[in-house]
Amino acid sequence: MAVDYKALKDGGFMRQVQKNRFSLRLKVVGGNLNAEQLLTISEISKKYGDGYVHLTSRQGVEIPFIRLEDVEAVKAELESGGVNTSVCGPRVRTVTACQGSKICPSGCIDTYALAAEISDRYFGRELPHKFKFGITGCMNNCLKAEENDLGVKGGYTVEWIPDACTLCGVCTKACREGAITQTDNEILLDKGKCNNCGRCAKSCPFHAWKSEPGYLLSFGGTFGNLIARGEQVLPIIHDKETLFRVADAALVFFDKYAKPSERFRVAIDRVGWDTFKSEIKAAYRG
Repeated sequence: MAVDYKALKDGGFMRQVQKNRFSLRLKVVGGNLNAEQLLTISEISKKYGDGYVHLTSRQGVEIPFIRLEDVEAVKAELESGGVNTSVCGPRVRTVTACQGSKICPSGCIDTYALAAEISDRYFGRELPHKFKFGITGCMNNCLKAEENDLGVKGGYTVEWIPDACTLCGVCTKACREGAITQTDNEILLDKGKCNNCGRCAKSCPFHAWKSEPGYLLSFGGTFGNLIARGEQVLPIIHDKETLFRVADAALVFFDKYAKPSERFRVAIDRVGWDTFKSEIKAAYRG
């Protein structure tokens, strides 16, 4: 019986240079695995692999040296241990994320929760080429959101609260963009310079800044054979309904306009950024 190597690859089993050996890519959403899952992966790698795993550049885990005849047993034992295989090929890949506001003091959004929601909504969806989501919690951009087809960066919209302010000057020193200046009796915010980092609100000892978390989206990033920085074409988004409406529109655009095996960025460049922006902004407005 002929081996369906395409189906194996679609399900995360990638052929190695060794005959009938596969490196199995696992689904690791937002870079998170619990202790039980790690034990399962360890046991599988010892029982069916070569006793080790490979950590990928996108927070993934791969178990190399899986034998062809063990594929079904490996899938079953992984599933029983709460571990899922990932995908390869032209579809939405595993969502990556930094630790976000649940762990990191700099985080502006809950990246773990958002990664899980995006994964539930889009993971494995077939498209003209692979499509990557990446989520970073703040302007430190540890996850490099702009390297992804659709990057999400956490930020804050801020507003000064005069009655709570003592004019201590901490926020002016915390602002790296020079967006905040201080007079003898007030704080001035230059919204044109503000990059939504939220350092003013996080640093204020008197809670004199009102802050609202939100999402800054970038589109068309890629880092590999083609290197391109994702472009931000929308203002900060403050609700998930709008975020997902825009993400839906981006995938619809990709599916509608891209040629087979054409990356999202290449499709945007070919069709034109004006057309892309028009469709994305229409989705943003609802």
